[in-house]
Amino acid sequence: MKNDKDNNAPTCPCGSGHAYKHCCQPYVEQISNAPTAEALMRSRYCAFVLLDEDYLRYSWHPDTCPKIIHLHKETNWLGLNIKNTEDGLSDDDNGCVEFIARYKTNGKATRLHENSRFTRYKNRWVYLDAN
Repeated sequence: MKNDKDNNAPTCPCGSGHAYKHCCQPYVEQISNAPTAEALMRSRYCAFVLLDEDYLRYSWHPDTCPKIIHLHKETNWLGLNIKNTEDGLSDDDNGCVEFIARYKTNGKATRLHENSRFTRYKNRWVYLDAN
């Protein structure tokens, strides 16, 4: 992670420009729940960067969470770009986040362009699936 210029703290991998400790870290460490679908999407991206399977499982709807989550330490995550959000605010029950995540594996650059659906489960946002 790069360092935040203001306080020398690592900046969040999600691309917000904020310090990780003030952005996605409280969600990834399950200190608090993401208030919006977009915040959950950003924290899940961080979990992929940090190889945090526990948080990915916690933030995934149990009906759609796979038995095996493929995390690869050789994957170099290059950035997250949120293209669009639909609903998914603190008062909503469902939301959709369109994003592009760039990464490199074994020297090959790849872009993942996805429309992710999120829903409320036990009073918190969870990833449901992609369409």
